Amino acid sequence: MSKITQNTLNDLEFEQVLKIISGFCLTDLGKEQVLHIKPFANIKKLLTELAITNEYLSSFQNNNRIPNHYFEEISKELLYVRIVDSYLEGKALLKLSAVSKTVLILKQFFEKFKEIYPNLHEQSLEVAYEPAVSKLIEKYITNFGEVKDDSSIELSVIRRRINHARGQISASFNKSLGHYSSLGYLDDIKESVVENQRVLAVQAMNRKKVKGSILGSSKTGSIVYIAPESTLKFTRELNILEYEEKEELIKILRKLTDELRPFEDILRNQQTYLTALDVSGSKAKYAHDINACLPKISKEKIIDLQNAYHPLLWAENKKKKVKTIPQSIRLDAEQRIIVISGPNAGGKSITLKTVGLLQVMLQSAILIPVNEKSRATFFDKILTDIGDNQSIENHLSTYSYRLKNMRQFLEKCNKNTLFLIDEFGTGSDPELGGALAEVFLEEFYENGSYGIITTHYANLKVLADELPEVLNANMQFDQKTLEPLYKLITGQAGSSFTFEVAQKNGIPFRLINRAKKKVEREKIRLDKTIAKLQTERNVLRKTSEELEKEKALAEESSQILAEKQAKIQAKVNQFQELYDQNQKMLMYGRQLNQILHKFFQSENKKELKDQLMKWVGMEHAKHKKQIEEKKSKVIDKVDLSQAKPISKRERKKINEQVRKEEKIKKDALLKVEQEILEEVKKVRKIKIAKEKKIAREQSDYEFKVNDRVRMIEGTAKGTIEKIEKNVATINYGMFTAKTNVDQLELVESGKK
Repeated sequence: MSKITQNTLNDLEFEQVLKIISGFCLTDLGKEQVLHIKPFANIKKLLTELAITNEYLSSFQNNNRIPNHYFEEISKELLYVRIVDSYLEGKALLKLSAVSKTVLILKQFFEKFKEIYPNLHEQSLEVAYEPAVSKLIEKYITNFGEVKDDSSIELSVIRRRINHARGQISASFNKSLGHYSSLGYLDDIKESVVENQRVLAVQAMNRKKVKGSILGSSKTGSIVYIAPESTLKFTRELNILEYEEKEELIKILRKLTDELRPFEDILRNQQTYLTALDVSGSKAKYAHDINACLPKISKEKIIDLQNAYHPLLWAENKKKKVKTIPQSIRLDAEQRIIVISGPNAGGKSITLKTVGLLQVMLQSAILIPVNEKSRATFFDKILTDIGDNQSIENHLSTYSYRLKNMRQFLEKCNKNTLFLIDEFGTGSDPELGGALAEVFLEEFYENGSYGIITTHYANLKVLADELPEVLNANMQFDQKTLEPLYKLITGQAGSSFTFEVAQKNGIPFRLINRAKKKVEREKIRLDKTIAKLQTERNVLRKTSEELEKEKALAEESSQILAEKQAKIQAKVNQFQELYDQNQKMLMYGRQLNQILHKFFQSENKKELKDQLMKWVGMEHAKHKKQIEEKKSKVIDKVDLSQAKPISKRERKKINEQVRKEEKIKKDALLKVEQEILEEVKKVRKIKIAKEKKIAREQSDYEFKVNDRVRMIEGTAKGTIEKIEKNVATINYGMFTAKTNVDQLELVESGKK
């Protein structure tokens, strides 16, 4: 049983969370079980349950959604099964069958996806499935909950006789209806139904003329309802048969219930399993709703909550469309106790409650709204003293009640305890109460406990600075606007901003000055110094955050550049290989060209064949040598200290690996070659477009004297000396020539 008391759960409003979770349940049994959830005492069971909830949550993000596991409660039905000579009705039996079939579907699903849901699969193995349950029920009961006709020979015979009797009743009634209707004894409605029996609607004045039994009359008395005498005989026979059918049905249902009795424990376990799955499902749905996750559970005593928020506060703020500011807080061996100070309404209490509630939720196998990098541990005891708790029934004041709490804290606190105390030391004389609170804090420290306290007492802030594993913290407060920022900053005590807050709330300045004079000057100076330090720390923190962002951006840029450089280097290597391969192909071409040239001169086929074979043999030897070198590199990777003669099988593997590497290399080269071809195509397109542009410009160009030109199909360049009737005289230096301007292309425009 957990050592976390109900008082702690009440202080942290744990039941409010359970009520919300219960709303996600599919069944009443699940809702009831959720409302009775308590923190686990066994860490092994807790970790298993947390893993199950986390796996269920993961099902919302993949395509393998967990099948519907809704079921109707069968607790009452199982009680009847246990009682000898009792029996269940058809619909109750269908409920048993449905539970059994649901378990089968889930077991098959988790078996199929056991790699995705290992813990849910393990849980499903603990519940048995007995196919005989569904088979027995389906043998006797229809899908509508009725007993089948062939459940027994007697039932089959009785139902045939019932159908025959009903047919005779119908025929005889229709005959009487026609007879008395033709005589005009019936009312306009002719017939009605009384006590599930068809009757004639006879006019009151003709009632004595119709033979039969009077079963009733209309409200006005103008109509008398009579069962015809001809149908009474068959009706009596039908009643007897229906009684016999009922007796036979009870006999069959009793027999079927007896046959199901050995499976009572299996069915009970199946209901327990489905209820547990419903509870896990409701936790997962709640986690999905509040964006919760499973932090890393550490064996070390550590609470490292990053971007954590109070789930109840988050839900309330969501309704009001107000942003909830997350908190980050850490307790470990080097800072076991945190003393939070600062002004009222600054968020001290909510920070303390957030840590407490999230810890209780986690130890109850409920996922918590924190960053997934957060870490947490398991505490045997969680002790709380939150709020103004006056014990009316015991006639205790707030201070007496809190002293009683402190006594229990001192008795129970150890290294496996997390304590949470709000407004530590209040309720008595500030000076005396502060001194006592200081002693209590020293005791908690000596016991190795972990905890968070909130306070306004200066002596506790000073003590926190003196003790090595105790840390001061404060809630941020804007000194200009005197508005709380709801952000926890560790490492420094916070000012209460008593006089500043009073001034903001309209207290006259003269009264504030009088109050200041009544307080010790050292106290005011201390408070002022703390406020100043807090402001400076806030500035440093902002600067640090900006530097961290710049550092992160620099690291990211450096990583991107490194990746680009690696890609460029890989491309360069591939280009080099492609270049080497192309050079090799050019060399082959030159060699083949030389051999062919000799053949064209000598036309000696034998010499051509010899030279080709010799050249091919040399190239083959080179290729074989390269392959052997690659194989030797693969063999060199093997541990030579355990070297053995290479078997055929191993050599085959080596050959396959070399071929595989060759294929990968070849594919990479083909890819690079394709990329180059694509780039070449782009360059060609650009060049063609450029040439077309130049051609268009030249076609529209009007040649003039001093233009440098050349013939369209020539290479010699000259200068135009004169143009007469579309004929240009061109000076080439050594000579001149005349040609039509249509045959010229511009090299350089002449200077004016």
